[in-house]
Amino acid sequence: MAEPSRPARVVFLLQDLFFGGTQRQALELAARLDRDRFAPEFWMLAGGRDFAPHAARAGIPLTWLCAAPKVTTASLRALWKKLETERPDLLVPLTAVPNIWGRVFGRLRRLPAVVGTCRGGGAIKRQHERWLKNTVAHHIVNAAPLKDALVRLGRPEDKVACIPNGVDTEYFAPPPEEMRPVREVVLCPARYCEDKDHETLLTAFERTVAERPRAELWLVGDGPLRTRVRTLAARSPVRGAIRTYPAAPDPRPFFQQASVVVLSSVREGLPNVILEAMSMGIPVAATAVGGIPDAVEPERTGLLCPPRNPEALGANMARLLADEDLRRQYGENARARVLEQFSMEAMVRRHEAVFTQVLAQAAG
Repeated sequence: MAEPSRPARVVFLLQDLFFGGTQRQALELAARLDRDRFAPEFWMLAGGRDFAPHAARAGIPLTWLCAAPKVTTASLRALWKKLETERPDLLVPLTAVPNIWGRVFGRLRRLPAVVGTCRGGGAIKRQHERWLKNTVAHHIVNAAPLKDALVRLGRPEDKVACIPNGVDTEYFAPPPEEMRPVREVVLCPARYCEDKDHETLLTAFERTVAERPRAELWLVGDGPLRTRVRTLAARSPVRGAIRTYPAAPDPRPFFQQASVVVLSSVREGLPNVILEAMSMGIPVAATAVGGIPDAVEPERTGLLCPPRNPEALGANMARLLADEDLRRQYGENARARVLEQFSMEAMVRRHEAVFTQVLAQAAG
């Protein structure tokens, strides 16, 4: 543990700094940590610098262990050497590959404290928690189903902290009345990957257009399935109503144009985009998976349906588009719920409490 005279060196190990929910949440957390007690820095296993300017402005030191676009053996060799020469007081790996290798190398290098994280619906399997769950001092998850899964695997309940994502409610504020959307835009800000199931969304949108001919679907994001999703969109019978955009550092201009925000995920943790949309007063149509039901209250802040059910999802999008008063009421309720339950300040303080506890145990 750090000497009492200096803040604890907390290294967040990430795969990259591409635009993404985990990267954004890590940045928000690190920027707000009490610098009298914690000195955060980011280590990246691969290239990807989308968020680098934001991190630099927040005064967070950045280290790229490898410039390759994906994690390679060179990345892992660099991490192994780095942990020998620059031992952090606390290592916090984020996403699957960092959680696997950060823990294995951390154990072999006898690091004083490692905190594992599970943030996505598939994290338990992808991170091999069945075998690696006991290689960390503590776990932090962002949704109750992930904590339940770890406990079922045998992880002690008091070693798993469920800390929902936080949202900057001042930054993600409802637009002025004169900027309210006038078009029927359904916005899906989601990474192109299997978990998000864009194929179901595209099929569901055909149902929506059948009821709301003026509806538009905006897909915003990047990811490994980008080409596949864009090809499906280009072949859709309603392709003229579908637009695709790359991910952006500031998603607010997209949110400001949206009447509804949609997610068709089959697996989730607690999606940042859901909280950001709710904070901006936008109703949500989503699947009832992972931590989404913890945020979205059906018939109050949005509408939920089972995954892989395009008929139900399409009907929910159409229903919200058809009723402006309902959208306004759900949006107001959503904003109030985020202010009460998902503030950035609460998220940061709870992380600080876990970090302090783990560091104290390591010192003892």
